[in-house]
Amino acid sequence: MRQILKKFLNYFLQGLLYIAPITMTIWGVITIFEFIDGLLIGYLDQILKRHIPGLGIIVLLISITLIGLMGSTILFKPFIAYFDHLFAKAPLIKIIYTSVKDLVSAFVGQKKRFNEPVMVKIGKGYDLEKIGFITNKDLSFLGIEGQKVAVYLPHSYAWSGNLFIVPAENVRPIDASSTEVMKFIISAGVTNLDVHNENQNE
Repeated sequence: MRQILKKFLNYFLQGLLYIAPITMTIWGVITIFEFIDGLLIGYLDQILKRHIPGLGIIVLLISITLIGLMGSTILFKPFIAYFDHLFAKAPLIKIIYTSVKDLVSAFVGQKKRFNEPVMVKIGKGYDLEKIGFITNKDLSFLGIEGQKVAVYLPHSYAWSGNLFIVPAENVRPIDASSTEVMKFIISAGVTNLDVHNENQNE
């Protein structure tokens, strides 16, 4: 009887291993889709007098793309620069605006900041290293001189992390893509770095 229960438990856990990632992925995609679609679907339903699933996200994607297209033209650049300067100078608002702008630019802008994965040596006399990303190599605007860099260390199974200012000599680059390294950190080391495939793709 004990052997039967043990096998049942093993098969159950094996099935959970197969189903859980698929279920969580599908649930996450549906949740994000419904949230984004719901941003505009109420207004679109009133205009069209009918409900069309997915129309909200399509309109939103097209609108953002058109704004990006217009913002890159010479005609609209002065307007973008004006509003950028206006929000960047407004009290309180500039804190939110500049923080969000820098965060988005770090991932999708031309000046990406999370593209240098590194190993950081923590303390002297300890054989301990942490994985992170160099976010800034010039800290003179903070009055920090010398060979020091800003390194962001993400937490596992979370969206948070810590920022450290460390000597450049304590940092060594990781020969892997930023995406693979981030997956490795977020999964607490469970996911293996697919360095071989990344190098082949490059």
